[in-house]
Amino acid sequence: MPAAVFGILAAAGAALVAQNLLMARISASASTILIPLVLNSAVGLVALLGLLIARSGMPAIQEALGSFKVWNVLPGLLGSFFVFASILGYQRLGAAATIATLVTTQLGLGLVVDIMKSGSIRGYESAVAGALLLAVGAILVVFRPN
Repeated sequence: MPAAVFGILAAAGAALVAQNLLMARISASASTILIPLVLNSAVGLVALLGLLIARSGMPAIQEALGSFKVWNVLPGLLGSFFVFASILGYQRLGAAATIATLVTTQLGLGLVVDIMKSGSIRGYESAVAGALLLAVGAILVVFRPN
């Protein structure tokens, strides 16, 4: 099972690179970066609604609307910010620097969350060392001489 999950995550990482390249290209021909963000969100919403209805029928829409809470807006806002920052990074810094920065910060915060959940840094020493090496690598990628 871990190998299957690893494969799915690797495919998602590759898909994210492809998505960001396409979104940066779309935004280059648009008047604002908001255009590709709106298109991305609209396509995602239509696709997910279609899948939900195909899987569970119209009652699933009622269930989704009935379970809505105001704080449910946050993941969408955070996801939109992530896509916005990714497009901006691809345009201004390039793919490698953007990815290095995103991966480093995700790993760093992910480690903090895992350590806080476990209540101890014990067992995470090598992971912290690896994250620090990754951070140094990201800095070298982002601030490389042109």
